[in-house]
Amino acid sequence: MFPVIPYEKKEHYTIDDLAEIVTLLRSKDGCPWDKVQTHESIRPDLIEETYEVIEAIDQNDPEMLREELGDLLLQVVFHSRIETEQGHFTLDDVCTDICNKLIIRHPHVFSTVQADTTEEVLKNWDTIKEETKHQTTRTQTLEAVAKTLPALMRAQKVCKRALKGNNRFLCNESVLASVTECKHTLEEAMHMEDAEQITRAMGELLFCCAGMAQTLGLSAEQVLTDTTNQFIDCFRAMEETCTAEKREMETLSHGEWNALWKKTKQNLEEEATHAAG
Repeated sequence: MFPVIPYEKKEHYTIDDLAEIVTLLRSKDGCPWDKVQTHESIRPDLIEETYEVIEAIDQNDPEMLREELGDLLLQVVFHSRIETEQGHFTLDDVCTDICNKLIIRHPHVFSTVQADTTEEVLKNWDTIKEETKHQTTRTQTLEAVAKTLPALMRAQKVCKRALKGNNRFLCNESVLASVTECKHTLEEAMHMEDAEQITRAMGELLFCCAGMAQTLGLSAEQVLTDTTNQFIDCFRAMEETCTAEKREMETLSHGEWNALWKKTKQNLEEEATHAAG
């Protein structure tokens, strides 16, 4: 039987209490699971908790958001505790660093720099970020974009930094021409049945689409997420239609599939317009 670690139960706890609880869980008499975890072993949990926070935001659910933010905060405290045990840094060091970063990157609030618009604030933020990270070349700013980001999000961030100040590449006509060119390149590769060229052309087309989203002021990640959700809704409605008609979706001809898809999509759009009105 494991020894019981005494701990005062409270009606309300603070982040200091959370840090202490994690410390106890990883202590000699703590939890067998918690005390053997490493950064690598709980890395998937950090990713999962982050996406669950995003889901709570998307669902506009304050109660869910409160819970998921707590789970994400636990990950921050847990990773900080591992580093504390290794003598590298503490949770207080993490808090100190982020507080210093916020003060340094908001000179229009904490100093005498003038910035009256969000555009000026973001411009100052990027400049200060490059200076504090000692980024002296444009390439370094591209390399600094996290490689572990979702590919579409990373591509858009890289495009944003690469095209900074290059107004001749930022017009809609220019980016649309690039997308069209990539499309033609892909068509040629498919015609040649060249697997390597197809792969390369497909990647270039996706990258250009991410750049176009940046130019249009859209989030490529969000746009694709919304479109995927719409696809599922349309697919569900098609399947329900087939079920009502006692038909298998797999038996539809190419023409029947396209006709039903267009009709279903139009009906859903009309329903959405009616609901919005």
